[in-house]
Amino acid sequence: MVYSNAMGTTPVQAPQRAPAIRPDGSKSSARPRKSRGWIWFLLLAAAAGAAYKYYPEMSRAAGNAEGVPPPPTKKSAPAVPVVVATSRRGELPIFLTGLGSVTAYNTVTLRSRVDGELIDIAFTEGQMVHQGDLLAEIDPRPFQAQLAQAEGQLARDQAALENARLDQQRYSTLAAQGVISRQQSDTQSATVRQFEGAIKADQGMIDNIKLQLVYCRITSQINGRIGLRLMDRGNIVHATDAGGLATITQLQPISAIFNLAQDYLPQVMPRYRAGQTLVVEAWDRDLKKKLATGKLLTVDNAIDAATGTARFKAEFPNQDDALFPNQFINARLLVDTRHGAVIVPAAAIQHSPTSAFVFVVGKDQSVEMRTVVPGPVEGDSASLESGLQPGESVVIDGVDKLQQGTKVETRAPAKK
Repeated sequence: MVYSNAMGTTPVQAPQRAPAIRPDGSKSSARPRKSRGWIWFLLLAAAAGAAYKYYPEMSRAAGNAEGVPPPPTKKSAPAVPVVVATSRRGELPIFLTGLGSVTAYNTVTLRSRVDGELIDIAFTEGQMVHQGDLLAEIDPRPFQAQLAQAEGQLARDQAALENARLDQQRYSTLAAQGVISRQQSDTQSATVRQFEGAIKADQGMIDNIKLQLVYCRITSQINGRIGLRLMDRGNIVHATDAGGLATITQLQPISAIFNLAQDYLPQVMPRYRAGQTLVVEAWDRDLKKKLATGKLLTVDNAIDAATGTARFKAEFPNQDDALFPNQFINARLLVDTRHGAVIVPAAAIQHSPTSAFVFVVGKDQSVEMRTVVPGPVEGDSASLESGLQPGESVVIDGVDKLQQGTKVETRAPAKK
């Protein structure tokens, strides 16, 4: 190396570095070292790979030691809990349901047909009565007095008639002998006929009063249940009273009238015209309890233009008095029965824009999205035309988290 000084440029030898002294007192060589950059590069790469591989385990171990949850690691998705049901083969009844009301076959209002004092009430409110039972009685004494008077008038007219007939016989003999004129004989014959007419009028009067006496006893005209009493003993009743004494309704059998849409008539009328007995069930307003089972009686002769429905009338034996007049019910008319149908809960059938499908659970606890052709639905049960076999498990709850191949954890539906 060349150095400059004030005296000029003179080549000067650069001072050499003193040899390094080792800790043991020996001298080391001062030779320059060769570049080892590639070695450092390999070491750094190996360290990075080891850190990438072992850092999660080291972090979890450190986190557990310090009470800190380890970072999440990628695991397989957990099984989705679902409720499943098993498809079966059976019979599926098809019902048509309509809102209706119960009506009594016969309703009778007890009214007096004569005027008088109500002297006796012979029934208890709510009692079951039979035809001919005495229910109430009106004071008969005024009519008994009228009857006696009419019978006395009849006896007087009968005596007068007998005397007129005897006179007629005498006048006829005298007129034949020419003692009296023919006119006198004819007048006597007319008198006889007048008394005969009076006797008929008297007899009619007597029959009418006897009928009034019959009306004094108010009896039941039908078998049924009597309602609340509307008038008490001691009141004066009249034939023109609007309210009456009480009402009787026939409960056994009893009928119900319900409405169905006119679109259902093609399903009902062929069977009705063929004389088939169509079963009708009466259910409560919530469709949870069946009240009675009967049969269809008739279908109305016109459709209600305002509602587009037809009226149907059904009959129920009602031996247990489960139905009452004016009670609202849901009437279910049995129109068909599917025999040998594959039946699943209606909740199992899902719908897409193009088809219907169900999720079928396989033996490996994974689900398969299978296209099906649904049939009629009745209540909570649905029939399938194709796509499913009896005995297969289908998902009925939890389908919103499923897709093709999802692993599931199954459980049976809760018992109701």
